[in-house]
Amino acid sequence: MTPAPRRRNIAPPREDVLAAVMATVARRGLDGLTMAGLGREVGMSSGHLLYYFRTKDELLLRTLEWSEARLGTERRSLLAAPGPVRARLDAYIALYVPDGHRDPHWTLWLEVWNRSQGADDDARARQAAIEDAWHRDLVELLADGVARGEFRAVDTCRAATRMRALMDGFSVHVAVGIPGTGRDQVLEQLRDHVDETLAPHGGPAAATDVTPAS
Repeated sequence: MTPAPRRRNIAPPREDVLAAVMATVARRGLDGLTMAGLGREVGMSSGHLLYYFRTKDELLLRTLEWSEARLGTERRSLLAAPGPVRARLDAYIALYVPDGHRDPHWTLWLEVWNRSQGADDDARARQAAIEDAWHRDLVELLADGVARGEFRAVDTCRAATRMRALMDGFSVHVAVGIPGTGRDQVLEQLRDHVDETLAPHGGPAAATDVTPAS
């Protein structure tokens, strides 16, 4: 009698694992993310997960890179949309700031930042690449606004660095739920910052809705 073929333990696509990590963080927070629990979600053992990702730190960073790639696609679509530069800047800021308390992407970001003190050079370089992508797009956006006369003449790299530091600080407050710093309040503060530091001296540039490029 020919023995029945042995079932192979076929791993799910890596993207399915990363999506499961993000979904778990959204539902239960980082405290609810364990390798054993994630393995049950995707039909793998914790040992197989470690085989593919080596460490939990690597799994978190891979998930962050996956989430950032999706955000990057959305960001580039917004920035390529027609209309005033100020409207595109408002859209960039709205995409940057967390959706609210315990936003899963920002929860993951904060954890990766927290673990980065012990990260190796490769992990630090990958984190820097994420930061650089946001920075480059913001510098380009500000430069476009200056060239069109929508923004006053500024050192765009310096202005982008300061604006992102402000957005980071406010975003942490939103993500951890500090009272008085909800998303709507933070977006209003950031709009005021743009008016005060970038708008021509004749008054703030009008912002209209941006329709993503098709």
